[in-house]
Amino acid sequence: VQLQASGGGLVQAGGSLRLSCIASGRTFDSYVMSWFRQAPGKEREFVAAIRWSGGSTYYADSMKGRSTISRDYVKNTMHLQMNNLKPEDTAVYYCAAGPTRLGVATTTLGYDSWGQGTQVTVSS
Repeated sequence: VQLQASGGGLVQAGGSLRLSCIASGRTFDSYVMSWFRQAPGKEREFVAAIRWSGGSTYYADSMKGRSTISRDYVKNTMHLQMNNLKPEDTAVYYCAAGPTRLGVATTTLGYDSWGQGTQVTVSS
């Protein structure tokens, strides 16, 4: 499995960014795809997840109402639309894939494949 994340950048507080993750190497019907983020000096934390088959979505409380996770089933691509960004959203954002038999995990232990990360910086 290969995951390629992109779309990060520098944005002012209140702005928006759309992250993308291209997945390849297998079919993902039995997978959960997620976004995590890691700020300097902090642990990697869950942001949002989507069941590849069916499209059910899940969000961390910090991102509810400000973000939308989606996937393009045909293009094997996942997106994270983030709005009303805050300086505390500054982090490296990673996409991850994990088997659905582990459920919709909100910790890194539930995922066996990771993208390389894309930097999101929100200025105040």
